[in-house]
Amino acid sequence: MASIPDFEIAEAGISKDNSAEAEQFKFRVDEIFQKVDELEQKVNEVEQFYLSSSKKQQSSSKGSSMGKERDKERQVPSIKKQQQDASRREAAAAKRMQELMRQFGTIVRQITQHKWAWPFMQPVDVKGLGLHDYYEIVEKPMDFSTIKNQMEAKDGTGYKNVRDICADVRLVFNNAMKYNDEGSDVHLMAKTLLEKFEEKWQLLLPKVTEEEKRRDEEEAEAQLDMQLVREAAHAKVVRDLCNELYEVDTHLEHLRETVVQKCRKMSTEEKRNLGTAIARLSMEDLNKALEIIAQSNPAFQAMAEEVEIDIDAQSESTLWRLKFFVKDALELQSKSAMSTGGNNNNNYNNKRKKEICDAIAKTAKKKSKKTCS
Repeated sequence: MASIPDFEIAEAGISKDNSAEAEQFKFRVDEIFQKVDELEQKVNEVEQFYLSSSKKQQSSSKGSSMGKERDKERQVPSIKKQQQDASRREAAAAKRMQELMRQFGTIVRQITQHKWAWPFMQPVDVKGLGLHDYYEIVEKPMDFSTIKNQMEAKDGTGYKNVRDICADVRLVFNNAMKYNDEGSDVHLMAKTLLEKFEEKWQLLLPKVTEEEKRRDEEEAEAQLDMQLVREAAHAKVVRDLCNELYEVDTHLEHLRETVVQKCRKMSTEEKRNLGTAIARLSMEDLNKALEIIAQSNPAFQAMAEEVEIDIDAQSESTLWRLKFFVKDALELQSKSAMSTGGNNNNNYNNKRKKEICDAIAKTAKKKSKKTCS
């Protein structure tokens, strides 16, 4: 944004000779423009956050109304508390999962102690047995020694979930049944042990399902806490924005009063010329001019069927604002007319414009008669 041009200061009657005062005024205006730019950026950030939050809420609008009421009553946790809770939650979940893995280890030991488990205890000796097509048929080899090593790993490379171990146990037997013919001993042994494993797994499965459900609920709760923290942070930003906007508005009002005090009063001839210039505005710009009048006069109905515009009754600040606006609007209007030929066939706009212009002329005529008498 640019600062107020020199010609506006000069036309409003602020002497350019007093350059220090004029420069100070322009500097203050530039500061406000810079502040407004910063506030606009913050407003956009807050708007994007709430738009994103709204989309997430719509996509996850599951659950009962009672659950939603509980969410409203939740206390907003601090970031530190949330981190502490997350650490405790992860530690407790890891401990529960370790217990499930211990119970699963019992199942694995029972299966591997079976008299038919020996072919599956070590990796298949592909080279020694001359199984040249083994890797073409079996995509991912697996055996119980590999499973045991991963279950006992202490370097963080081991299993994290019981279902991962279960998948590898099944892989051991499925690989054997896939490579060996259905009537072969190894195929029969693998099929039998897989059935026994599935029976034992079904006994542990309810506990695994319960743990997974609990983890999902805790994760949802953690996400809600994080959302509340973010909303609280953005709510603070909104409060700060409101305070800053109030300060900017107060500063602008002070500057407005300063301008009015520095401005000379507009002469009668200038007011008459202003009324004439307003009549030359396009319908769109004419409505904007009416809005400028309405800003300093709440009782003025800019969009009423009939309007009465008394130029002499307007404040000095309103008159100068109108003058600057009309000047810029007519210059743009003139350039636009030259490029488009100036054709306008909007009958309604022309009628509305005529009514407003007649109102200006009528009011001016009344003022003139009162002055003569």
